[in-house]
Amino acid sequence: MAYPVPVPSSSTPLANPVSIISPHFCAPYPIDLAIIRKVLTITDGNFVVTDINGNIVFKVKGAFLTIRDRRVLVDAAGNPIVTLKKKLMTAHDRWQVFRGESTEPSDLLFSAKRSSMFQLKTKLDVFLANNTSEEVCDFKVKGSWLERSCVVYAGESSTIVAQVRSLLFHHL
Repeated sequence: MAYPVPVPSSSTPLANPVSIISPHFCAPYPIDLAIIRKVLTITDGNFVVTDINGNIVFKVKGAFLTIRDRRVLVDAAGNPIVTLKKKLMTAHDRWQVFRGESTEPSDLLFSAKRSSMFQLKTKLDVFLANNTSEEVCDFKVKGSWLERSCVVYAGESSTIVAQVRSLLFHHL
């Protein structure tokens, strides 16, 4: 199956792209994607990511009414990219992200946790797997579910590495 060819946005190119999962998922320019939330799907996940032409680029798969909170991000062909696993009984709602369908510690790519226990707007600290001390986060995510937007920053800096804007967030 062919992947859709990304269409450059009118924004400026990224200066130094960072590959966390694979260089295959990096582009030297911003790409417009839409996050589509499917309502009332219990067994097959509830998010699909499409390009500007409506072609599916990613899907989130996973049962939502299970004891283990685990989801798998797959590409358009159904190949697993990463597994997201919620750690049980953590104060900051920590999620771990692993390569493919693995949950083995050796396949850990990064983890994310709420910056503080009580928040009005979402603030997540993201730590790459090799950052075991977790004294300083590698990325920070700030956003709002109500506004349907978020921004990803490099560490504690003001350098934006990714963003989701509300006009690109749809419900089905």
